[in-house]
Amino acid sequence: MRSILYLTMFALVVAARAVGDDVDVKATIRTVVQTAGGEDKILKLFRMKERLNVSGNPDAKGNERVSVLEPPEHWWLGKRDRVKEEMEPATYLVWAWTMGALVDAKSKIETVPDVTENDKPAFGLRISGTINPPLEMYFDKSDNRLIRIDWRSDIHRFSEWKEHDGFKYPAKVVGYKKATGKPWYFTEILEIERLSELPAGVQR
Repeated sequence: MRSILYLTMFALVVAARAVGDDVDVKATIRTVVQTAGGEDKILKLFRMKERLNVSGNPDAKGNERVSVLEPPEHWWLGKRDRVKEEMEPATYLVWAWTMGALVDAKSKIETVPDVTENDKPAFGLRISGTINPPLEMYFDKSDNRLIRIDWRSDIHRFSEWKEHDGFKYPAKVVGYKKATGKPWYFTEILEIERLSELPAGVQR
């Protein structure tokens, strides 16, 4: 009888902790999304002009390109949909830094251990269910802004925050290989424009 009582009490404690953890995760999501402008300001369909330098040399000029994005399903360069035609995985990175993945009902979000990034403590969230393999986002504890994403074989570091139509976003990203710690791409968002509909000639 006593063992049954102990087991019941243990089950109740575990359940209470699970509920508490779920509440904490939801509160953390609300905080980071609000820091970026709030859920109603998330970029869901937008045009982006960027300068992309795919090399380990930060001083290389790189090339400018203009994309229309509707992450995670679509990423158009001209009329070509990189997701449909190339299965481009970077669309999930865009979905993450625009905060869309965090508020998707099908995403499973859990906390991960803190890390130190640029000598600053950062807290982390892991997204699974909608992103495979799971993706980890890290946020600066001092201002709740996204500073890093770990996914697959890369670490992506974010900086230079700007704002468009109420949404705050990191304009610069540098990608590093986990295996070597060396950078392999540099990108800077030059312009962003929220769209209410697809541009002429672009089709889902």
